[in-house]
Amino acid sequence: MSPTKVKVFSYFRAMRLKTSWSFYLSSFRGLSKEVWWLALLTLINRAGAMVIPFLSLYLTKSKGFSLSEVGWIMSAFGVGSICGSWLGGYLNDKIGSYSTMLISLVCSGVLFVLAQFPQSMVSISIMIFFVMLFTDIFRPAMFVALRGYSKPENQTRSLSLIRLAINLGFSVGPAVGGFLIFYSGYSALFWADGITCLLAALLLINRLHPKKTVNHQEKDDKTTNQSAYTDWVFISFCIGLFLFGLAFLQYFSTIPLFYNDVFLLSEDSIGLLLAFNGFLVFALEMPLVHWIEQKKKNPLLWVCVGIFILLLSFVALKINAWMGWLWIGMVCMSFGEMFAFPFSNAFAMERAKVGKLGQYMGLYSIAFSISHVIGHNAGMQFVSRLGFPYTWTLFIGICILCIGFFFFTYRQTKNDLQRL
Repeated sequence: MSPTKVKVFSYFRAMRLKTSWSFYLSSFRGLSKEVWWLALLTLINRAGAMVIPFLSLYLTKSKGFSLSEVGWIMSAFGVGSICGSWLGGYLNDKIGSYSTMLISLVCSGVLFVLAQFPQSMVSISIMIFFVMLFTDIFRPAMFVALRGYSKPENQTRSLSLIRLAINLGFSVGPAVGGFLIFYSGYSALFWADGITCLLAALLLINRLHPKKTVNHQEKDDKTTNQSAYTDWVFISFCIGLFLFGLAFLQYFSTIPLFYNDVFLLSEDSIGLLLAFNGFLVFALEMPLVHWIEQKKKNPLLWVCVGIFILLLSFVALKINAWMGWLWIGMVCMSFGEMFAFPFSNAFAMERAKVGKLGQYMGLYSIAFSISHVIGHNAGMQFVSRLGFPYTWTLFIGICILCIGFFFFTYRQTKNDLQRL
């Protein structure tokens, strides 16, 4: 290649890199400072959630429970999540999002520390219930607060920024958690979780007190008194979300056991594999959402795309003849959630305009929380009785059913849904 051609090639390559970098940066512009503070608060809180991805391993390896017993304990996890999501929506409509989030962070911080001490199956189940009750009070209030902090045109990207913070936290958390277990034991995880929740509470008081923040929603953005529990279109959407959660949550219960039992991965290796998911979402979700928004398509169609990609991750797990398939499956899961979560969140927040915000976002959180009740336990029972390959086949079928529900919801809303 001649020197002139080399210079031309280098010039155009530099221009493409510059354009790509500019597009990446543009996906972060225009968001309010309150959204950025809420994202930082969420990052601190989620980085400390080290116990959750290792809970099944903790219960089997440290406490000696069987897979069947772990399944029932994880059901207490899910019931606490459901009750917390409902209570969070109720408290939000009664005392506001700020007070609700503060109660959640302080109480869950104390309970995470105490959760290491129960020994019996019953006492651990009760403690896990209360930990999740107070932890998941946070979610509906956070969604409502985010809606108030975001300009309407930036709402989906604001949601993605929060998810970016969550996934960066989950990227750091499992990696640090795996090393803490390896060098200090499981007890260190509970202390780390409790301390980070309390640090997040201090940040909330310092930077997001109502007197220091601005509501960015338009004044004419009014709501009615319609109940979320009688909005049958939204309920059909939540059923689809529940089915999606059944499959997605296996990456935080049965799949870590699969890594350990079949591929003999240690906790720190599992933590790094889970951290790879967080890194991908951190690096790619914001520009991906920014690019998709420009297409002006119905968000529920992108949710269906995401669930199909999640389905492919279970296909990769079924192949499992080579450890590289674990990484391929993790890539598929990561892209699946990048498509599914931001646009399902955006649909729920858009639909919430017709009724009580706390109720809608509470029901949205409840749908996913019910997945915790059934998904973890069902996955453990399936693995215990059928083995891993047949379990992955069942979840492939659940993904197909889930796509059907979301496509049905799309058909019901395509004429009146605002383009997000």
